[in-house]
Amino acid sequence: MPPKASQSQKVANFLKTNPLTRFSAREIADAIVTQHPEDYCEKRENPRFSDNKSFISQIIAEIGAQKDQILKANPHIFWQDKPRPRVYWYDPDATQSQKRADNTSEDEEITEEEQEFIQPSSALSNSALSEQQLYPLLVEYLKSDLNLFCQRIDEKRSKNQRGNGGNQWLHPDIVAMQPVDKGWNDLVRTCVSQGGGQSVRLWSFEVKKELNSSNVRKSFFQAVSNSSWANEGYLVATLLADNVVEQELRMLSALHGIGVILLNSENPSESEILLPAIARPEIDWQSVNRIVVENEDFKDFVELVSTYYQTGRIRSKDWNRV
Repeated sequence: MPPKASQSQKVANFLKTNPLTRFSAREIADAIVTQHPEDYCEKRENPRFSDNKSFISQIIAEIGAQKDQILKANPHIFWQDKPRPRVYWYDPDATQSQKRADNTSEDEEITEEEQEFIQPSSALSNSALSEQQLYPLLVEYLKSDLNLFCQRIDEKRSKNQRGNGGNQWLHPDIVAMQPVDKGWNDLVRTCVSQGGGQSVRLWSFEVKKELNSSNVRKSFFQAVSNSSWANEGYLVATLLADNVVEQELRMLSALHGIGVILLNSENPSESEILLPAIARPEIDWQSVNRIVVENEDFKDFVELVSTYYQTGRIRSKDWNRV
């Protein structure tokens, strides 16, 4: 029996069979898992992956970290980092070594036709959009791709009774509920409820337009402060300035468990979970109570979660308001 291909080899082979077509890491992950289901059975069963989407998100993150190995697997493979999400493609008529021999940068190698593809209007719209304008785009992605029920938390609705700065880094921008028992048999739902099991998961999101060397650590630890009460917490941005910022995020995420989402403002469905959050088994209810006391939006959110706990019903009109 021939040896099993590595993941980087799987990626290279997939790109080679689709020459000159550009793929995001998400599209590649879906393809190689579909093509090689037997190679991913054991990993898929890991309890850290609560569902298939979290499993695919892990494969996406691994592809991003394996760029050098993918290139070694086939020198005809290229990738482009900006604007995000990163895309990969196979060009049978060019190699990375030829590009280096020409002493030209990656941007200088891009043809006029490729430049039209690489610089969509999203690259321009990112700079024009305010952080507040990103909230409904994030909610659209979370609702359609992750099946979450979201609420905006407006810091202006806080009491600020602790004085100036007393609530600094207390409020996430967006919160969400994931009804994990939706569609379960009533008998199973009752067993989980009476046995102290978890029928919902709570998520928290801190949104920034861009992460660069000047703000990446401050933004990340703001997300830690705002989101550590939740089962899963994320820092969201439309742009990472460079690979140094990405490596910093990888290190911080591994240490503190906050995930990173790259939001595509032009097409939210093409957004990408760059780094999956490390899921916490329990909600920090003491921290939840602190925010409930201070902020009316968050109190409304917890009331909706409580209603779902009690009735198992969700009124769509109550959710996804930004």
